[in-house]
Amino acid sequence: MAQTKITAIYGRRPPCSEVGRIQERKNKAKALKLQEQNRKPEKPEDFITYEDSESEEETDFVLNEALNTSYNFVDYVKHRETQTSKYSSVMKEYGNRHMLTHEMFKETAINLGHMNKVFCSQWLSNRQVVFGTKCNKLMVYDVQTHKLDQIPSLISSTRREIQNNNEQPCGIHSVQLNPSRTLLATGARNTCDVAVYRMPTLDPVCVGENAHKDWVFDMCWLDDEFLVSGSRDTKLALWRITDDILEAKDEVPTHKIISPQSLKDCRNSQKIRAIAFNKSYQEIAALSLNGYIHIWDAERFQQKISRKLPSSQENVCMAVQENGSVYAIGCRSYTLLLDCRTLQAIKKVSSRYSGCGIRSATFQGDILTVGTGLGMLMFYDLKAGKYLESSINTSRTVILKGSKGYVFPDEEYMDNAQNVKYVPAIYTHCYDSTGTRLFTAGGPLPATLTGNYAGLWQ
Repeated sequence: MAQTKITAIYGRRPPCSEVGRIQERKNKAKALKLQEQNRKPEKPEDFITYEDSESEEETDFVLNEALNTSYNFVDYVKHRETQTSKYSSVMKEYGNRHMLTHEMFKETAINLGHMNKVFCSQWLSNRQVVFGTKCNKLMVYDVQTHKLDQIPSLISSTRREIQNNNEQPCGIHSVQLNPSRTLLATGARNTCDVAVYRMPTLDPVCVGENAHKDWVFDMCWLDDEFLVSGSRDTKLALWRITDDILEAKDEVPTHKIISPQSLKDCRNSQKIRAIAFNKSYQEIAALSLNGYIHIWDAERFQQKISRKLPSSQENVCMAVQENGSVYAIGCRSYTLLLDCRTLQAIKKVSSRYSGCGIRSATFQGDILTVGTGLGMLMFYDLKAGKYLESSINTSRTVILKGSKGYVFPDEEYMDNAQNVKYVPAIYTHCYDSTGTRLFTAGGPLPATLTGNYAGLWQ
């Protein structure tokens, strides 16, 4: 849970330095090794990793460091207050894991009125969540006052707006904050363009156009200045938000119009559905609807690899682990885990429920959270290799079931599905910075239905 390196002030060793801890540490290591040897998986694994070699033993230096390290959370808090230890850390996902396994998350339903389907969301601060809808609205929800505010969509140039009037808008599919949380990128009023706002005031900065000819489905920041967008027209666009654009001051406040630094086709792809930036390998991963994952060199903005996935049905979401080791791809009936180095499938995580398509995915440390088309959130523990189990009732896994939300049925659909119980699909979910609050949102899965769902778990 927590680690604090303690230096002795009086005496030669700190209070946590007990010789018995060394033997206890060795016994634990032996027990884990024996448990791993006796484990008989149901199916032979195609991909196996070894964190530590069996022949290696911990050196005296490592054991001495362990003796001088306290794993007590009280010591961590005490040294954090007095700032007496420079080497201290705490597991960010501990609170999240504890609340999930002890079934402490409770949902507060959020009334969104007659909005249609929430596709994307991000926490702006500890009290504000921004989300985009299919009806092309960019909204900010205050979790304390429960107020909803609409942010005006940025208008493209006159020529682009005329073209957009003849098209059916698909809504806002992505909202992304840059690493320093000073800029917010999302879709413009023309769904083929990119809009950038300044944080935390959400003042308009610029609109990026002259790149995509079809709807923008996803985007990701490479750093505080460069942004990549992916579209149904199978192209990736690289945008640059320079200091000149940010510092420009006009008598009448307005936003700038910018063009992409580079625009390239993603070869062997059909409709880019999701993109993610792998910081550890400086790579951009793009997921296309024809069942391929494409890897781009972020520094040169060049395509390197395309790999066919085992499933080409409804590959609609993708997430990358913080350490850059695993990609998670949501498919029709399971979540596919890929090794980022080789793009080999590590494991297919079954959704456990028939017809339960994966619609959203995020990593919180070693826990993979997936939102489904049946209104449920499921949690997969990568280290344990199984779904997170409840500490209250070990015979069941941890599942969060969302409320019904609002739905306006199409008469033809209702005639064909009178006996089907309606549940919303969870198209998006996001944790706050502490991992102890979770925003979930979505709406009806069929395209013919209009409706929405949103909830705050805490």
